[in-house]
Amino acid sequence: MVQREVAESMTAVPGNMRLLSVATQFYAEARVVCSVPPSAFRPPPKVRSSVVRLDVRAEPAVAVDDASGFFEVVRAGFSAPRKQLHNSLSHGLRVGTALGSAVLERAGIDGRRRPATLGLEEWAAVYQSWVELREGAECGGG
Repeated sequence: MVQREVAESMTAVPGNMRLLSVATQFYAEARVVCSVPPSAFRPPPKVRSSVVRLDVRAEPAVAVDDASGFFEVVRAGFSAPRKQLHNSLSHGLRVGTALGSAVLERAGIDGRRRPATLGLEEWAAVYQSWVELREGAECGGG
């Protein structure tokens, strides 16, 4: 049982995603089972609660070679969630906007989108693109 707003974040769909949405759905299928009104508690809180069912996945929802690296990229993307993705990703990864834009272009993602609009598959594509571009730069490829 969690606050209703947290439950909504855990079960969000692209358009309303947050870092919590990506993290929850990466490891589990989440769904709101029921709402719990304040009157169910003594004393009643000022917030509504929801029960969330989490069915843990046998494997993460998307195939990535490094979950920690994947979440580094996702956290970077959400570092400035109200900005366009090319800006928030560049800011979060501490790279120039040209590289941030190149990562998104390579992943087939419009850099003008907001982080909340990406689904898990798209985040996986951004992560993979980041890995490939970073490895290319480390090898002197650029």
